Amino acid sequence: MPFAITPNTTAILGIMATSPPRRITRSSLARFAYTGTPHSARLEKSRNGDLASPDIEDIIPDTTPPPDSSARKRKRTTTVSVPGATRSRSTARSIKKEVDIKTENGPEAKIKVESEDVTTTLPTPAKQPKRQRKPARKTTDPSTGESSISPPTDWEEIYGVVRSMRGEGGAAANAPVDTMGCERLALKTASPRDQRFQTLVALMLSSQTKDTVNAVAMHRLQTELTPHAPGAEPGLNLENIIAVSPARLNELIYAVGFHNNKTKYLQQAAAICRDRYGGDIPDSIEGLVSLPGVGPKMAHLCLTAAWGRTEGIGVDVHVHRITNLWGWHGKSGSKNPEDTRAKLESWLPRENWHEINTLLVGLGQTICLPVGRRCGDCELGLRGLCRAAERKKVLEGRKLRESVAVDVKGETVVKVEDERIEEDEKELVVNEVVKQEEAVED
Repeated sequence: MPFAITPNTTAILGIMATSPPRRITRSSLARFAYTGTPHSARLEKSRNGDLASPDIEDIIPDTTPPPDSSARKRKRTTTVSVPGATRSRSTARSIKKEVDIKTENGPEAKIKVESEDVTTTLPTPAKQPKRQRKPARKTTDPSTGESSISPPTDWEEIYGVVRSMRGEGGAAANAPVDTMGCERLALKTASPRDQRFQTLVALMLSSQTKDTVNAVAMHRLQTELTPHAPGAEPGLNLENIIAVSPARLNELIYAVGFHNNKTKYLQQAAAICRDRYGGDIPDSIEGLVSLPGVGPKMAHLCLTAAWGRTEGIGVDVHVHRITNLWGWHGKSGSKNPEDTRAKLESWLPRENWHEINTLLVGLGQTICLPVGRRCGDCELGLRGLCRAAERKKVLEGRKLRESVAVDVKGETVVKVEDERIEEDEKELVVNEVVKQEEAVED
């Protein structure tokens, strides 16, 4: 059935179309205002006709906790002041919080808090200035105009540490030079003249040769040289060196470096000593240097060991290398052992001239090796005194030292350290000596 529009319907639609829009005022929106009435009560009023319609906010459940009057009160805080104490920010907060909680209980708690020890943070220490290291340098006195050589700034500290390392129980103790050095290879049973000659021979053989190998060669000369004449004493002396055939002498010293040249030098030097010095060795640096195969280093060491006089420093490769590692000769360093000797003698006290060779040779043979330096075992590296120390090895050495256990027995403190015996190095030396002996015998 089609929909029919009656006259009344047309009249109503006309009125709606021609009437202006209703004005919206605050009073018309008052029924939507939230009055704080709970959600259930508002719904009940809406059903009873007291409330036109529920508000959208009434549909969403109210989860806001009831207001607490005590939370709005301002808390009084009491701070604890400690004269002369410096507190960090985090420490100050913890103290304040503790006081706030405990002061709520009354004045007794407050007194208790004020009597407690306050943990303070000491001020950050000032950064230590970088160690100033200066090599030996030439200085001039402005008042007199005289020039002099100032020693390296830290040489005494370094020298003292090395001396302790080379002492009994030190990391560089019992080096080969201590038992097989050239000045210790002469037989004590020989005459003073023969002892001086044997010291000279040991020094001449030591060039480019390790002490262990040199000791083996010297032992063969002392035990296997035949007497130069019937009834004469066998062994190492000037007459037997001159009388032995070059081939036999070369065979006896075959293990040392440059043995062919040293065979000629030994017999030539022995002849000069016989002709110019009455069968004894020279007693001066000039006379010793005049011998074939003898340089300044050998001359100074020989004069000290054989004649008991020290007129200079015997600088070998170890002394030359190590003092340059320490920076004692400046950034440019020293050119050669002779340059090192001249620079050391310009400032090093004379009483240290003979000792420094033995100290640094032993250090170079045990710790400061030419290849594979053991910076982690060196006190100089661990204390930051050696500028050439390898940082990685030093850090490993410090960690190892920190892990050493300490056993306290009464008043005695005993350090229990892991014994790290250098078996590889010992075996290498033994094998080398055996190899050299077998080569000589073949």
